[in-house]
Amino acid sequence: MGNNILVIMAAGMGSRFGGIKQLEPVGPSGEIIMDYSIFDAIKSGYKKVVFIIRKDLEKDFKEVIGDRLAKHIEVEYVFQELDNLPEGFTLPEGRTKPWGTGQAIMSCIGAIDAPFTVINADDYYGKEGFRIINQFLNQPSKSDKKYHFCMAGFSLGNTLSENGTVTRGVCSVNKAGVLEKVTETHEIRQAGDKAIATEDGKDLELSLDCPVSMNMWGFTPDFLDELQGRFVTFLENVKEGDLKAEFLLPQIVDDLIKEGKAEVSVLNTSDKWFGVTYKEDKQVVVDSFRKLVDEGQYPERLFD
Repeated sequence: MGNNILVIMAAGMGSRFGGIKQLEPVGPSGEIIMDYSIFDAIKSGYKKVVFIIRKDLEKDFKEVIGDRLAKHIEVEYVFQELDNLPEGFTLPEGRTKPWGTGQAIMSCIGAIDAPFTVINADDYYGKEGFRIINQFLNQPSKSDKKYHFCMAGFSLGNTLSENGTVTRGVCSVNKAGVLEKVTETHEIRQAGDKAIATEDGKDLELSLDCPVSMNMWGFTPDFLDELQGRFVTFLENVKEGDLKAEFLLPQIVDDLIKEGKAEVSVLNTSDKWFGVTYKEDKQVVVDSFRKLVDEGQYPERLFD
């Protein structure tokens, strides 16, 4: 089964939704979205969960989820802080935005010694993604590249919100199922049997079947060393006065692919994603979990 680790990025506040949306109850017995992800990960054979949070969330986080889960899986906390920067760099005055998902994963240095799966705290991914990524991470690499990673590829149509547009990483995948590039695509909405994105004022048509990244990745521990070096380069190139530049996982992976250093296998999942992007989405999520419980996919109370 391996000793793979689940890493949950939970340092962000839900700015659109207000409050700590990651800690909103949505299940029939007060479960939060993360409970379902962790339940699925445990069933798939993961041995440890690492929560990436901000220090000021620690107390709430432990009370709402961490202390309860420690009975079921090993739990560790790491902190993504704005001023956690490499030697020689200081926090620019006025910067309040976190440095992005790449820096979030760097917070795990010292907490990770095995292959790991990365997910967002406020997304429900379904069972299949955890199972197929765990299987992938337990197999010896067949790639001749320095790194062999994987990601869960969701069908775009399974990731849209009825309550507004979404941003998705649209993936180009070759015939061998290998990722060629990820294109961050904005303002995507469903229009009948297709999706429409708006880029630079122009409409772009997308197939509902096209694979998208939902930030569900499978990495090996040596990726952390790679991130450290790239974060320094990133900081050296941030323009003065730019207080919003972010060091983002899809961009880092994209760069490694372009440089010929990484091969990323896209593992297709037919599961339907859901999450709370807009306040109105919450009821959809509550109803969706109720339906999954009624269908017998989950028990009425997840962790008894």
